[in-house]
Amino acid sequence: MSLIHPTAIVDPAAEIDPSVSVAPYAIIGPHVRIGAGTTVGPHCVIEGRTTIGRDNRIFQFASIGAISQDMSYGGEPAALEIGDRNTIREFCTFNLGTMKEDGTTRVGSDNWFMAYVHIAHDCRVGSHTVMANNATLAGHVHVGDWAVVGGLSGVHQFVHIGAHAMIGFQSHVTQDVPPYMTADGNPLALRAVNLTGLRRRDFGNERIAVVREMHKLLYRQGLTLEAAVTEIEKLRQTGDVVASDVHVMLDFVAASKRGIVR
Repeated sequence: MSLIHPTAIVDPAAEIDPSVSVAPYAIIGPHVRIGAGTTVGPHCVIEGRTTIGRDNRIFQFASIGAISQDMSYGGEPAALEIGDRNTIREFCTFNLGTMKEDGTTRVGSDNWFMAYVHIAHDCRVGSHTVMANNATLAGHVHVGDWAVVGGLSGVHQFVHIGAHAMIGFQSHVTQDVPPYMTADGNPLALRAVNLTGLRRRDFGNERIAVVREMHKLLYRQGLTLEAAVTEIEKLRQTGDVVASDVHVMLDFVAASKRGIVR
């Protein structure tokens, strides 16, 4: 028995696992590939060179794989890659990449995208993230694993949001937000360590203590960024349990091009 509703329009060239469910009036283009167990809701449009993994839930009226809203895009063979077990709610829009990077927008696995979320061209979204209603990523934004972006928040192009960071409701994110931190507001301000999020992810007391120390060095001691980084590097000696968290922070700060929010 076919799981594709007779009113859906699915191009014969699309590669769709037999276990994929496609609801009424959905449209799926010729270059689309969809993995086992994924469900596509009514009136969804999935187009472009879009690859979707296993067990995703795509709700009604989502637009997945449309060309970018970059006016310089000239029709090059761009792509969108989506991992496994993502929930993509109503009216979400995920765009293809552009040739300004490697041509691909990438979304990881186990993410929760609420209604009206927009992911623009060339974004990199990790895994286990949450993006609340109307959260919007401009082009080339990177979002780390386990990050949370609050509702009605806009993230400026090329901004990076670190792993385990949290962006509060209705924020204007114009600078990079370091891992493990909470920021919100317009203008954006760094508020504190994302303690609630870290505890939910089973960070032990030792790891949380080091994250708090990194926060203090970056934001509470009056140090220059260079001096704070030097002090954070010394925390590697604390032990193997926390070394990876220090490494994540140092790599993030070193890679920042827009500058971290301070």
